[in-house]
This record gives sequence, structure tokens and C-alpha cells, in this order.
Amino acid sequence: MSEFGNLVHTLSVPLRWGDMDAYGHANNTVYFRFFEEARITWLASLSLGAEGEPTGPVIIKTSATFLKELNHPATVEVRTYAGKAGKTSLETWHTITDEKTGALYAEGYAKIVWFDRKERTSAPLPQTLRDLAAE
Repeated sequence: MSEFGNLVHTLSVPLRWGDMDAYGHANNTVYFRFFEEARITWLASLSLGAEGEPTGPVIIKTSATFLKELNHPATVEVRTYAGKAGKTSLETWHTITDEKTGALYAEGYAKIVWFDRKERTSAPLPQTLRDLAAE
């Protein structure tokens, strides 16, 4: 277990030229897209939260700490960690590192609440996620 919780998923993502901004580095929104893609890929690998299912994840809080400029060309590794679980929620953490050098570009956080799509209320966190959570 790391300081963030249990490592549950790793995703390799190339930085596209169009992800750059006028300052010549990746726009801050790109980091959040990387976090999102990692979360969605991870949950899909567990067969959880797909469109059309009665329940799924919603994000109620997210943040990022930008530690180093990310410039094209680059391929990053986005690691996802499962933190503490609540009755209906799970804290998740992410790191973005350079796939070749291991340089740390950013750290991120997202609190997931499991959501009943019909009732529009929170729902119990699936046991699969509870089992992966840090204690």
C-alpha cells in the first residue's frame, strides 16, 4: 500500500500535440482528463458503472497538484489508488508520471459516490470496490 492507498490500476496515455496550450505545456484540464480516463478504464475493467446500469459513479470532489510541466512528446503512466471507503463513497488518488523516466508530473484526488441513476440518490458502494479500498 502506498501513501495514497492500494494501487488498483495503471494506464498508459500519450500526450497529444493538441493537449498543449499557448504556454507550450499541457493545459491543466488535460491532467483531469487523464484522471477521468484512468478511473473509467479501471471501473470498466471491474464491470462496474457502465452506461445503462442502474447504478454508477459520480464525482463529488476532485483536485490536482501540478508538480512539473508536461510537454509534448510524452507518454504518461496514470496510476489509480483506492483510498478509504464509506457507505456510499470511495476516495481515489492518481499519480501522473513519465512512462520512461518516472518523473512525477501531478497528483490528483477524486471522491466517488455510488449513485442510483433512477432514484437520483446515493447508493451502497459495490462490494468489489469496498474490497479494494485501503483500511
